[in-house]
Amino acid sequence: MSHAFSSLDELGDGPGFRKVRSALGVTAFGVNAVVYPPNFEGFHHYHDTQDELYFVHRGRVRVEVEGETRDLGPGGLFHAESTTPRKVSNPFDEEAVLFIVGGCGGYIERDGHMVDPDDVERRASFGKS
Repeated sequence: MSHAFSSLDELGDGPGFRKVRSALGVTAFGVNAVVYPPNFEGFHHYHDTQDELYFVHRGRVRVEVEGETRDLGPGGLFHAESTTPRKVSNPFDEEAVLFIVGGCGGYIERDGHMVDPDDVERRASFGKS
């Protein structure tokens, strides 16, 4: 299948992991969402080879990494290299939803192409003042 659609609500209820990768057939990288209930203490962990990028979709979380503690709200981002021990918790009184992308092997450079030639100039100027 060349594409798939879903939503976090379709992938599960209540606290825990939402297996985005398997549900949507993603094979190029790891991707999950996780729902932390209020006052949830996370897990101090690391990976053998997979770097992770965390995106706070809703709520707030606390990240502990290498002696630093940082609270992140909606839109917050955190990256950790694979072997860096980290802990992501929700010590707050509201649910938190994270979107997590993991991978190994690096950036493949820009390889996008416009399907419609009329989009080339519009794409080049997108987001520029």
